[in-house]
Amino acid sequence: MRPARLILTVLILGLAGAGLALAAGLVRLPDRWNPFAPPVIADAPNLLTGWKIARLKDAPDQCLTVLETGSLAFTPVPDRQTAESCGFRNAVRVDGAEDLRFSSGFTASCPLMVAWSIFERHILQPAARRHFASPVARVEHLGTYACRPVRGGSTPSQHATANAIDIAGLVLADGTRITLARDWSGDDARKRAFLRELRDGACEVFRGVLGPDYNAAHRDHFHLDMGRWSICR
Repeated sequence: MRPARLILTVLILGLAGAGLALAAGLVRLPDRWNPFAPPVIADAPNLLTGWKIARLKDAPDQCLTVLETGSLAFTPVPDRQTAESCGFRNAVRVDGAEDLRFSSGFTASCPLMVAWSIFERHILQPAARRHFASPVARVEHLGTYACRPVRGGSTPSQHATANAIDIAGLVLADGTRITLARDWSGDDARKRAFLRELRDGACEVFRGVLGPDYNAAHRDHFHLDMGRWSICR
């Protein structure tokens, strides 16, 4: 066996053995660094956060337990297929949060809302206070569920399973309004910097993050999803 292939084989076997030891409880790691432990909303995101959230897709009870530790006001939604490749599974109805309102209620996948809760707590609100000395009080969104394919293609959109949310703007507690359409390339340097910090921070939590720099279709909103593929644009 060639040396390079031998080294690769040893590394793979070592990683597999470590994974089995973790899964069996033979090795103890802090939960935030244990890939088999559920995500904790109170913990700042790290390299394992996206992986942990993704694992909640097939663990609805565990996902709801995690989501209950956040500030969202939500109600579980029964699984329902609305059309081929469309519908809800492991989803919740969201109407607001303790200190934050949405422009309207919506249905979204539970893992997506766990990601949102982490994003809001560790990225959105700290950035708002840092740039404007005022927290976000209202989120203006363009929806979560839409039974349609990705624009220009035939692959179902993450919106087809309510696994994505489009954020168009934010209103701070002091009344300041910030929108992607006006402020991403606007004259206010603070708002430009704030929106870019949100985009970069969202990429630490969500699997898919698309904004004005991606294409014209996203010129007025951030698309945030927990799909299979990782993209940060």
